[in-house]
Amino acid sequence: MAYKLSSKERKLLNSKKGIKQLILTEGHSVAKAVKYLKYEARLKSLQEELIKLQQWVSDNDKKVVVVFEGRDAAGKGGAIRRITQYLNPREFSIVALPKPTEEEESQWYFQRYINKLPQKGKIVFFDRSWYNRAVVEPVNDFCTDQQYRTFMNQVNEFERMIIESGIILIKFYFSITKDEQARRFEDIKLSPVKKWKFSPVDRDALRLWDKYTEYKSAMFEKTNTELAPWHIIKANKKTKARIETIEKILELVPYLPKDGELIEHVSLDLINGGEK
Repeated sequence: MAYKLSSKERKLLNSKKGIKQLILTEGHSVAKAVKYLKYEARLKSLQEELIKLQQWVSDNDKKVVVVFEGRDAAGKGGAIRRITQYLNPREFSIVALPKPTEEEESQWYFQRYINKLPQKGKIVFFDRSWYNRAVVEPVNDFCTDQQYRTFMNQVNEFERMIIESGIILIKFYFSITKDEQARRFEDIKLSPVKKWKFSPVDRDALRLWDKYTEYKSAMFEKTNTELAPWHIIKANKKTKARIETIEKILELVPYLPKDGELIEHVSLDLINGGEK
């Protein structure tokens, strides 16, 4: 059955950009091409609103931290790239910390994350965060049971302290299904430009799926607080996940002027949604 185009969609598809997208779309599917063009238009409008948000943060000496957690290959990095694409690079940073050094291992666990928190007027995006110790580390035996318990006893108080210091803290968890994770791993392994991303931790992720789920559930139960709640993004569809993430950031940061009609936040699902 042929896809029926509205007048607005026809105009979109007949543009230079629309024709190019139709040529590039697998099977030259009109429906898929139109859907992607709508996504790009929506993304651009939200990115323009993000620029206003960043300017407000800078002008008012605010501090914002956005935490991205989720299973391997859930799309955290791609979402961060779309969020920061047109932001002033001098006013934000992306933090993706490597394995701790011997010196860092001797410090209080949160110390190296404290060192990366924003100064006034800045935004910091954590591509994985202190929550490594809540899930990835205990699942892969990278920490002791005592270190895990100590973290779980301290994390809520740590977040309370940084919020009371004036930081706006937003926590995202990107949720994908087991089948989708397996598919994305295969894509990564087969890609000559992405295969470097596939790590030993990734290799074991599917085998340890249930163990990840156990620790993830414990993390939500303990750390989904009223002061610092988790926002769960169903991330099987990357484009939808990126849009919902930006909408949520725009909703939660009290910047002005804010175009509320533009944002039209789509409600996120409750905790544990999207994974099987």
